[in-house]
Formats: sequence, structure tokens, C-alpha cells
Amino acid sequence: KENMSMLSSFRGVLRGVGVLGRGHGLRSLASSSWTEQWTAATEDLQSDVSFEESADRLRTLIRTGLLRFTDLRDNPERFFEAHRILARHAVSHGPGFWIRFTVQYNLFAGTVLAVGGPEQVASLDDMQDAGTLGCFGLTEQLAGVQSGLVVETTAEWDTAREVFMLNTPHEGARKNWISQGATADKAVVMASLTVGGKNLGPHAFLADFRTGPSREVVPGITLADMGGKTTGNDLDNAWLHFKDVQLPRDALLNRFCQLDGNEYTQPPEAHGIRPFDMIGQRLYTGRVAVAQAALEYSKTLFDVTKQYSDTKRTWAPKGEPVLSNIPQLSSLYDEADATLQELERFVAGAEAELCICLRESSLPSAALVLAIATCKVRAVETSIALTFRLKQEVGSFALMSDAGFRHLDFLQCCKFAEGDSRILMQKMARDRLKQFGQDATADFSESELVLCDTITKAMAIEVAASGDRQAAWNASWRDIYSLADAVMDNVQVKFMSASH
Repeated sequence: KENMSMLSSFRGVLRGVGVLGRGHGLRSLASSSWTEQWTAATEDLQSDVSFEESADRLRTLIRTGLLRFTDLRDNPERFFEAHRILARHAVSHGPGFWIRFTVQYNLFAGTVLAVGGPEQVASLDDMQDAGTLGCFGLTEQLAGVQSGLVVETTAEWDTAREVFMLNTPHEGARKNWISQGATADKAVVMASLTVGGKNLGPHAFLADFRTGPSREVVPGITLADMGGKTTGNDLDNAWLHFKDVQLPRDALLNRFCQLDGNEYTQPPEAHGIRPFDMIGQRLYTGRVAVAQAALEYSKTLFDVTKQYSDTKRTWAPKGEPVLSNIPQLSSLYDEADATLQELERFVAGAEAELCICLRESSLPSAALVLAIATCKVRAVETSIALTFRLKQEVGSFALMSDAGFRHLDFLQCCKFAEGDSRILMQKMARDRLKQFGQDATADFSESELVLCDTITKAMAIEVAASGDRQAAWNASWRDIYSLADAVMDNVQVKFMSASH
């Protein structure tokens, strides 16, 4: 009862600064007046609603025009600020609406913006006015976030009918965990394109998903919900299967490629740029948004909890100290304050550099890509560790439905979104080992050098014995993840030093 009565006084914390500071200079570019408008437009979000009700809430938000689909290019600071504000609601309402929102603005509309031709990009304004919802069909049952960017869905150009035939060749290739997949009007579908018998690799297609006033699913598309989740059940997550779905010529997002007659061509300015390279930009913007969401969730949860523990009296031989003064909790608050603020500055720096690329429609440098991956992994994994420790220190408060801990699986969503943490870490380690083998180690830390040497020697012994490089890699998994941690330490230190 005491916990429940105290909770009512914490409702306003989402609107306040709280124990952990929120501002930095970059965010001023989103303008304080716009931030106030966006906050007001989203403060009534609820999670105890159906898929359709949540989808309609997003339609309404889209039609306000407060955030344009094109702001990812024209005002990216505003795009990221919108994500941060929405992430604070996850403590009370879970991750459902935040995920629905980022799928709509980053993955769906953002992909059209990145690889769509002029007419396709212009259609985003019509979609915004209509409140059109979209989903992003990338991940597949046997090719998801833990399998790298692999696509087995096929789109074959039919020269006789002059359409692309979209198919799911086997059950393992059906699209999986497609957020907003059951309520979307359109979809950006990633499929392996074949023209004239030649496989041209993954390409993006803008496909109608529903048709007519009754919004019937387009013939040939089968979908079903993935099932109940531990949190975020206001969000529909669907699996999708395609059977001879006909897509018109202009469904192919054609900024960097097109079909002239029956011939696949690329404009001169697209030389050396694969469509998938620019689609990868959405992973980079997504990783920054996910990193910031994890930090906002964690900061808000710490704010709410400290508001409670500052007033919760505890027994002691002398006096009645509040829970916040218990040494282990007081120390954790101090640690979280310093750690999360440092990570916030790191992520803000990466955001600032990425915003330049977004405005110029240019690819980020390899160094920035690595910094963004580091932001995502570090922000999420640190948030998971800190919030778990916090939960252990506040007793029955952590069990209260309104305390925010019941939505901790938001951070689990962040962990595997836009590149699973483990996959990103393995890539970091592989890239460092490749540099080590080429004797390109000028930027290596001492820890990286030692671990690269250890892993290289251990793998050589295993390969000599078994001839199996994958087995050798697996046998060194602990050192591989330690190497990734060392890489991230080095990246963060150098990035922060350069920004100062």
C-alpha cells in the first residue's frame, strides 16, 4: 500500500529533468517549441489497446505533419529527438509504440527516402497526408538478426508480363517478426532480384499490402501474428509469405537502379554504389535511435526509482534513513549518473556526424560506422546491466506494475534490433583480426594486440588439427568477445577525445 500511494507522486517525472541530465547542444537544433509540440502530441499514448487502435494512433500522429517523413534527410536532429521523447514512455507503456514509430519513419519511409527515385520520394508526402502505414520486410525465419543480412525471398522479372514475381521459395525464407506487418497498408520488401536469369542480390521494392476500401490483403500474401509477447503487445508482429505476388515495374525503388525494357541498368552517379549500401543507412540511423532509446529508458527508470527511494523510509538503529541513502543503492545511482551521461555524450557525437551524412545523402566513413555500432552495443548492454542491478536493490517496488520494471524487455528488443549485439561484436573482432593479419595495427590498443595474437595462434593450432576454421573460431569465442570489448574501449576513447 505504501508503494502504491507513493507511485502517484512520480507521474510527473516523465516531463521533468530528473536525476540524470538530458540536454546537450545538438538537440537545440530540434527547437524547443517543436519539442514541446511533439511532447504534447504524444503524451496520451497508451499500451492497453489493440493493434488497430495503436496503428490508428500512429496514423493520427503522422497526419499532424509535426514530423515529416523527409525530416530524416532535411532535419535529422528532429527525427532523433522524436525517438528520444517517445522512448521515455516505454517505462510506463512498454516498447510497442516506439517500435511501431521507428519502423514507420526509419525503416519504411526512410528506405524510400534513401533508395527511391524522385517520384517515389515525392509519394511520401501523399502517404503522410493519408496517414499511410508501412512495414519493412527484411528479416526471415532462417535469416534474421543473428544471421547477418541474408535475403532468400525472390523477386524475378517476368519479361512476358512485365512484372516482378515476388515469392517465398521455402518456409525458412518467409518474413519473420515484421513489426506493423498486420496493420500496414504498404511494405518495403527486401528480395533477391533476378533479371534475365542473373541474380543481382538484395533490392528494395515498395509494394501495396492492402487494397480497396475494405483493406483486403493483396492476393498472394499470407500473414499471421507471431503470438503474445512479454511486453509490447499493442504492436503487431507478423510473419509474411509471398506466392506469385505481382509487382509493377515501378515497385523497384529506383534511385540507384532501374529496368530499361528488360535490361537492368544503373545511372553513372550510382557507379560503385549498391542499393543495399544505401539501405544500410537505415541500420545506422536505427542503431543511433536504438542506442538513444536504451539510454532514455534507463535514465527514466532510474529517475522514477530514485523519486521513490528518496521518500521510502527504512529501519535503522538510529533515525529513519531513506532508501536512497543505503550505500549500495547510493553508489549505483552515482555510477549510473556518470556512466549514462558519458554514453549519452558519445552517442550524441555519433549522431552529429551521421546527421551530416544524412543531409548530404552520403555514406558514413568506416570509422563512423564502427563508432555507431559501438554506440549501439555499449548503450544497450550497459543499460541492461545497470537496470538489472537497480531492480535487485529496491525490493517490492520492482514488482509494482507502474514502477517500470515490467517493461525491462524493451532493452531486450533494443539488444537484437538493427543488428544483434553479438553479431556486431563478432564483426568488430573479425575486422580487427583481418587488420592484424595485414600488419595494419597502428591504431590498435595494447589489449587489442595481445588478444589478436592470442586468437590467431589458438585458431592456427585448431585449424592444423581439424582443418575446420569455423570450429576454430567457435573455440575462441570468449577471447573474440573480449577483443570486441577492447575494440569498443579504444573506439570510444578516441572518438570522445577527437570530439573535445
